[in-house]
Amino acid sequence: MKILVLNCGSSSIKYALYNMDDQSVMTSGGAERVGLDGAFVKVKLASGEKKQIMHDMPEHTEGVKFIFSLLTDPEIGVIKSLKEINAVGHRMVHGGEKFAKSVVITPEVIKAFEEVSDLAPLHNPANLKGIRAVEELMPGLPQVGVFDTAFHQTMPAYSYMYALPYEVYEKYAVRRYGFHGTSHRYVSARVCEFLGVDYSKQRIITCHIGNGGSLAAVKNGKCMDTTMGLTPLEGIMMGTRSGDVDGGAVTFLQKKLGLNPDQMSDLLNKKSGVAGVSGVGSDMRDLEAAVAAGNERAKLATDMYNYKIKKYVGAFAAAMGGVDIIVFTAGVGENQASMRAAVCKDMEFMGVKVDEALNATIRGREAVISTPDSKVKVVVIPTDEELMIASDTAALVG
Repeated sequence: MKILVLNCGSSSIKYALYNMDDQSVMTSGGAERVGLDGAFVKVKLASGEKKQIMHDMPEHTEGVKFIFSLLTDPEIGVIKSLKEINAVGHRMVHGGEKFAKSVVITPEVIKAFEEVSDLAPLHNPANLKGIRAVEELMPGLPQVGVFDTAFHQTMPAYSYMYALPYEVYEKYAVRRYGFHGTSHRYVSARVCEFLGVDYSKQRIITCHIGNGGSLAAVKNGKCMDTTMGLTPLEGIMMGTRSGDVDGGAVTFLQKKLGLNPDQMSDLLNKKSGVAGVSGVGSDMRDLEAAVAAGNERAKLATDMYNYKIKKYVGAFAAAMGGVDIIVFTAGVGENQASMRAAVCKDMEFMGVKVDEALNATIRGREAVISTPDSKVKVVVIPTDEELMIASDTAALVG
C-alpha cells in the first residue's frame, strides 16, 4: 500500500510518499512560496539525493498538481502512475472538540472542520485547500484527516478549562486544545517500544521542542495535560512566540502601543519569544553562538527558554504523581544537548540523573541519556509525524 502524506500550510506544501509494506519513505519534499513569486519545490529521493525545482504555483491546486507530476516524472519519479497511490493522509491543525481521532474525510467531516476554522484561521483553510486539490486532481481517492489536537482530547475538564466565565466556553469553545498531538502520540508510544515497557502503565512527559514547542503529560497512554492552549501561543517560550504572558500585560501594551487585536497577535506570535528577547533571531544555533561570544541578551533568552521548559516538567510530574520517562524530540529537543542538560539539571530529587558526557554526543538519534541508576529514564526520540499520519491513513482505508 502506498500512502501520500500532505501537510499544507498557508504558503507551503510538505509531502512524503510511503510504501507501507515496509514503512519506507519512497520520496519526500516540499513546495515553498506557494502563491508568491519565486516558488519552488525541494525533493529528497530515497537515495538521499536532493533537488530544487523552480515552478510557478499561484495556489495550492497547482502546487499539489506539480507534486503529483514529480512523483511520476521519468527521471526523478518513484511511481509509474498516480493510480499506485492508495490514499492521501492530511495533517489537520485544529479539530476543536469535534475530532478525537483520525477520520476518513467526507463532506460531513469537511463541514465540521470548516466550523472550527476561526480557531486556526491561518492553518485550517490551508489544510482544506490541500484536500480540495486532491479531490479535483484524483476524484474518489480516499483521504484521511489526522488532527494535531486529537491526542489531547483525553484531557480532563479541570485541565483544559480556563477560569473565564463559563459562557465563553459554551458559546465560543474557548478552552485549551493543545497542538503537536501527532508528535506527542508518536514519541510517547515509540519510547515505550524502545525501552520495552508497557505504554499503558507509564507516566511520560514528552518535550516537543522546536521553533514552536510544547510539552505533554501522558499518563497510562492518555494525555492529561499539555502546554499549548486555544492556540499554539500558550505555554513555553518559543522561537518567535511569547508563550505564557499575563493577559493584563496584553491589554496594557495594546493601550500603550495603540495596537489593534491583529497587531497585538502579530507582536506575540511573530516578534516575541527567543527572537524578541535576544535580538539575535529565533534559531537556537545562532543563540548558542551569540552566548559563546558573550551576548548578555542571548544568555538571558537562553536561560528563560530552558527555565520555562524545566518548570513545566516539574509541574507535569506533580500532576501525574511522578514521572517514569522524560522524552526530548523535535529539532531542538533532538539536537541541542545544552538545552537537555539545563532542563534536567538539579532534578536528582525527582530521580532524574543525566549522563552529561553521553548527552553531549547525542544528535538526532534514539538514545537513553540518563545514567543507569537514574529512577527516571531520560530519552531522545526523533519524531516522525508523517509516519504517524501514513499509519493512521493505512489503518482507516486498508
